[in-house]
Amino acid sequence: MAAMAAALRGLGGRFRWRTPAVAGGVRGAAQGAVGQWDYDLLVIGGGSGGLACAKEAAQLGRKVAVVDYVEPSPRGTRWGLGGTCVNVGCIPKKLMHQAALLGGLIRDAPHYGWEVAQPVPHDWRKMAEAVQNHVKSLNWGHRVQLHDRKVKYFNVKAGFVDEHTVRGVAKGGKEILLSADHIVIATGGRPRYPAHIEGALEYGITSDDIFWLKESPGKTLVVGASYVALECAGFLTGIGLDTTVMMRSIPLRGFDQQMSSLVTEHMASHGTRFLRGCTPSQVRRLPDGQLQVTWEDHTTGKEGTGTFNTVLWAVGRVPDTRSLNLEKAGVDTSPSTQKILVDSREATSVPHIYAIGDVVEGRPELTPTAVMAGRLLAQRLFGGSSDLMDYDKVPTTVFTPLEYGCVGLSEEEAVARHGQERVEVYHAHYKPLEFTVPGRDASQCYVKMVCLREPPQLVLGLHFLGPNAGEVTQGFALGIKCGASYVQVMQTVGIHPTCSEEVVKLRISKRSGLDPTVTGC
Repeated sequence: MAAMAAALRGLGGRFRWRTPAVAGGVRGAAQGAVGQWDYDLLVIGGGSGGLACAKEAAQLGRKVAVVDYVEPSPRGTRWGLGGTCVNVGCIPKKLMHQAALLGGLIRDAPHYGWEVAQPVPHDWRKMAEAVQNHVKSLNWGHRVQLHDRKVKYFNVKAGFVDEHTVRGVAKGGKEILLSADHIVIATGGRPRYPAHIEGALEYGITSDDIFWLKESPGKTLVVGASYVALECAGFLTGIGLDTTVMMRSIPLRGFDQQMSSLVTEHMASHGTRFLRGCTPSQVRRLPDGQLQVTWEDHTTGKEGTGTFNTVLWAVGRVPDTRSLNLEKAGVDTSPSTQKILVDSREATSVPHIYAIGDVVEGRPELTPTAVMAGRLLAQRLFGGSSDLMDYDKVPTTVFTPLEYGCVGLSEEEAVARHGQERVEVYHAHYKPLEFTVPGRDASQCYVKMVCLREPPQLVLGLHFLGPNAGEVTQGFALGIKCGASYVQVMQTVGIHPTCSEEVVKLRISKRSGLDPTVTGC
């Protein structure tokens, strides 16, 4: 603890270690000294959104502190500063996805003249070490950035004492009391464990653990059909592991369901097994160390069993709010989700307490939206800005083996909002040039644009399934955000020969099956 205190002093932090016995007195003092807070801004949570908000406020000359603490997963996995994205989300996921893509390219290489002996084995330990080292470098980078901007960082578990005061508890049990004029909650979420399933907690892991495994997970059962489930199953299959996905209902709920079906079709055709309409009922460890999973098949009504080395739960996420003592500050949450309720300014039920990112009800659980929301909030609080975060037409990509990028409305959402007769969908299957020489199957490579039927046919949504979908979708997102019409997209010159060129070649109407450029259509 002395070392921690010294480190904090080294970062220029002004803090007060307290014991529970004097906490009440400090609380009274803080309340009685309106405007005499320790900080202008206190951010609870050191993830992407919280750090962006803190750094922006510090750049604007304000006195800022960040408190962050990672509760170890049930398997004991912990990590450093940076939140879910850096440590157990976007970054390690994309790197392991890249490892899987490289495996496919190695298999293509002989067709392009590279004499590569097949098969090429994959070393999980080497990949994991490289990924983990990169993540650790990002952890350190965030510490340095906070120091450079004179943001005080406290590695403590935070909980409200009152609406202006937070108590932080360090690893050794010592306490620190911090007060601030403005407080931002940016604690994100954690994976949900299906506690009602026998053995789930004892023997399963989640995305909090998979990226920090030192040894290969081996034969893996992924339970769930979310993007987390499919992305993890995709890269596990891609690096050569026997992988099964157990789905209770539909894949990628909330996404366009035609695209979602194509995603799982591609995964199935490339080695991922799917147990559809099934839910697990028990996980138990066998004498040889393997995990035996029992499940119910709701289609046949029969019970099934299988053995695996690893069971990965990807059945949703819950907001990390339980230890915050939100009731002591008067912050309202949703009764059903426990997420924090905010208005368009990110303000909670307490005007000077704000919340951003995954911890907020009704917000997309995406790193870039949290980052932008955090920056804009700091600019409104301290920079004289009035700009609000716009959560409409936010692009995203699911990094499955065949990537799925989208922006705007799904076909189902467009029809529900505008009616079937007012919606036109232009679509096409295509074959990436890179697939031709090695003879890769391109039957799931597909793009569609959802538009209003009446001229000028405003683009409501774009959905792209194929290589580099994130790059393609990002490029078109600006135009769609700015209100592009179908005609304008068709007048855009494509870059040849690329996959993104396929978007500006969409001429076939899903409704009629005809090319709308033909006279009379």
